[in-house]
Amino acid sequence: MSNGFLPISKEDMEREHITQLDFVYVIGDAYVDHPSFGHAIISRILQLHGYTVGIISQPDWRDKDSISILGEPRLGFLVTAGNMDSMVNHYSVSKHRRNMDSFTPGGVMGKRPDYATIVYCNLIRQTYKHTPILIGGIEASLRRLGHYDYWSGKVKRSILLDSGADIIMYGMGERSIVQIAEALDSGLAVKDITFIDGTVYKTRNREDIYDAIELPHFEEIKADKRAYAKSFYTQYCNTDPFSGKRLFETYDEKLYVVQNPPQKPLSKLEMDQVYDLPYMRTYHPSYESAGGVPAISEVKYSLISNRGCFGGCSFCALTFHQGRIIQARSQESILKEAKMITEDPGFKGYIHDVGGPTANFRAPACKKQLTKGACPNKQCLFPKPCANLIADHKDYIELLHKLRALPKVKKVFIRSGIRFDYLLADKDRTFLRELCEHHVSGQLKVAPEHISDAVLEKMGKPPVAVYREFVKEYKAMNEKLGKKQYLVPYLMSSHPGSTLKEAVELAEFLRDLGYMPEQVQDFYPTPSTISTCMYYTGLDPRTMQPVYVATNPHEKAMQRALIQYRNPENYDLVHEALIKAGREDLIGFDGKCLIRPRKLKSEKNGKPQAGPQSGRTKQNHVPQKGKNTHTGSTAHAANHSGNPGGNSNDAKKKSTGRKPIRNVHKKKQK
Repeated sequence: MSNGFLPISKEDMEREHITQLDFVYVIGDAYVDHPSFGHAIISRILQLHGYTVGIISQPDWRDKDSISILGEPRLGFLVTAGNMDSMVNHYSVSKHRRNMDSFTPGGVMGKRPDYATIVYCNLIRQTYKHTPILIGGIEASLRRLGHYDYWSGKVKRSILLDSGADIIMYGMGERSIVQIAEALDSGLAVKDITFIDGTVYKTRNREDIYDAIELPHFEEIKADKRAYAKSFYTQYCNTDPFSGKRLFETYDEKLYVVQNPPQKPLSKLEMDQVYDLPYMRTYHPSYESAGGVPAISEVKYSLISNRGCFGGCSFCALTFHQGRIIQARSQESILKEAKMITEDPGFKGYIHDVGGPTANFRAPACKKQLTKGACPNKQCLFPKPCANLIADHKDYIELLHKLRALPKVKKVFIRSGIRFDYLLADKDRTFLRELCEHHVSGQLKVAPEHISDAVLEKMGKPPVAVYREFVKEYKAMNEKLGKKQYLVPYLMSSHPGSTLKEAVELAEFLRDLGYMPEQVQDFYPTPSTISTCMYYTGLDPRTMQPVYVATNPHEKAMQRALIQYRNPENYDLVHEALIKAGREDLIGFDGKCLIRPRKLKSEKNGKPQAGPQSGRTKQNHVPQKGKNTHTGSTAHAANHSGNPGGNSNDAKKKSTGRKPIRNVHKKKQK
């Protein structure tokens, strides 16, 4: 290519002497040619196999001409909403519109529509009535069958039907796209491409569906939450490429949506090949005037070492999208990319991350998974590590050592997160030592998520005793190394199973720890997770037993405020929550109390006036937009030392605004 990038205009096509592209790829993100972006991988894979691909990035969905700037493709349109579900990209968990889109030039919000995959496909169909449309990416993958949609509050049809597309490629699409391309190139009609793993298709012929599990009728799952929960769990138990069965869902007795079994995992050699393709490793130069694409900064100096996760957290969609079997790159492949990164003019000596969904997973959980797959109804780490689990960090330790030894590398960080229960399952503590000695810079972020075992069980996370053991060992190792490094726990509020009682329990834990988290994540019901199923149905699909779910925005605000009870802005919510939970014993001046009683104006002004007054800025019980609304991994909360409550020791301290993390981790002195 003249500039190394794929064509984005007719002029680009002419320079490359292309009269008609094989595929036109319509994407909801900016065009970034980097292996952290799905569209980059799929387009380069097609190019490797001899197909031409052009990119239409963020077309104007209000203008049908925007979809035809590259002409009609010979084989078909590819469509993806982008690296994120478009609704998650646009809205916080409180359904407030976000202010920034990191996947758009200049971070500008509003360059893609809600439900982008559906809108783009409908736009294409206005002009190209019969051209095959193939959809993929996380938005299509997680909505491939009937699903609960949090933003509309409804059970929606398969995205295949609402989009008018012909095929969904779910999960990792490297194999699927090549097989589809070859089938189309051979002259096979798209309606006859029904045999490829990792795809979903529609048919009106029941006789054509064989060796398949029939899911409840779509109208049944719309009307009956128990039927929805059963249907979802059947899908969940059939996400493994070795044991997963073909599934189908009936719509009007004349229309069926069929999900083929997942694609087999990529081998190490195949993974290496994917990451060795000729990516430009940056955004298209046309975005330079807008200030570039913010999302590239998170990945430019990071290394993807693996895909998949056998952690099995209930609130995570990875089981549905990437699967539970680890697919890893070789050390040689990763080192080759690392050397390339060090030659970048902007490289300052710091590799920001080495990992994947879970950094310290570098191999399948057990040998059985390589031939028979992951267990459909059992978890590898939950409620305790499986007896067949191979907990071994030797390969990861060796990789990190080689990366640290590269010229120009000053430090290698691990930012994608580790599973501390997996670390503890490894009897060799070499990785813990290496982690503390070389890969932590003052703080290590980990995700216990909660400390109530009742909530953790719904989350699919280990009991709190496991986290306490990790804290103990982490502290001991740092003391041994002569380092002062702290843990920053990620915590989640309002997860199914959490009542005000459990939220108060978490607040008490933080009180005893002497720590107020800088980050709180509200549970976000994204499509196709066990937790989202709980949220919608009030049932645990694994057991079909009832689950308490906080759905009221005000209760959710109270649960969130309890986690950050030290924040003066949260006082009213915390006070109300403690009253409702019957925990007035935590309102007072004792060391165990979370907040102090409301001050009277007379106390504040020195005059005898009636009526309660908190002595701080008040707010409505339901937080306003942009205030104390924490969604996802980028939301940070204020970390105040000026405490409206807390214990008597805090009362002696003057408010100094934001407290350094290192201080809030120190145990309070009695």
